Amino acid sequence: MKSLALAVISLTVGLAISGAATAEPLATVPFKLVRERVMVPVSLNQSNGFSFLLDSGFTMTMVHPALAESLQLRRSGEITIVGIAGEERAPTFDGLALGIGAATYQPRRVAALNSDGRRRRDGVLGSGFFRAHVVTIDFARQQLTLHAPTNFTYTGLGQVVPLRFRRGSSTPIVDVSILTTNDSDIRGAFEVDTGCDSALCIGQPFTLEHRLLAGAPTREAAKSGIGGDTQTRRGTLPGLRLGEARVDKPEADFFLEGSPADEGLAGHIGIGVLNRFKVIFDYSRRQMILERR
Repeated sequence: MKSLALAVISLTVGLAISGAATAEPLATVPFKLVRERVMVPVSLNQSNGFSFLLDSGFTMTMVHPALAESLQLRRSGEITIVGIAGEERAPTFDGLALGIGAATYQPRRVAALNSDGRRRRDGVLGSGFFRAHVVTIDFARQQLTLHAPTNFTYTGLGQVVPLRFRRGSSTPIVDVSILTTNDSDIRGAFEVDTGCDSALCIGQPFTLEHRLLAGAPTREAAKSGIGGDTQTRRGTLPGLRLGEARVDKPEADFFLEGSPADEGLAGHIGIGVLNRFKVIFDYSRRQMILERR
């Protein structure tokens, strides 16, 4: 029996390397943490005053439906967006240019979810944004820094975590080992989701397979996202290891039905883990770099 109270989670990471990012950044801007979500100031078609969620779990960049209309964006089709509790159809648009500090990002198309119209944000910076830049999230300073992938070189002392991507998916995946006091490993693959406000969200199949709730104190909770709400049990893990770094007492949401991640994946690693570090996402080299705060 593997008890949640005895579990310690570690991520399999690569080797540490020495120095810092050497290229001049495209932009460095402040961000706000709002309910454990990274909100980035942006301009839209040269109009200022907008705020977008930074979300590596979104398949594409999103814009509030009201803004799609007011900016007179060109309708270009429709897409299905899959979320933690289901899926929604969303119209897509082109003709949107986003400014992030001195950097300009012009996605081929953006989507507008009707359900997102109820949220207090103007849009979402999704996977295309991460593919177009090397993205550094400095939680201690609350700064977002963007580099061009072509001239970015990292020579710092952070832990290099290999990333991989499934065919047809744009969310990065890392391999995770859950360790117990009897030295047995529970291995799983987790998506890295900067839009998830939990430390960990673990799907029902993985939880049941490894009996993670057996004998563990938890309480009722819920998660909201695309498709609606889903019920969870929330518990506290004794610790989480990423290489040599330890995160003490992170919370985990255990899904009672379904999973926040695709079939065969254990779940999500969210902001409650990532905010303990300075995090560099470098999709072009399939790596995430974690620096101690």
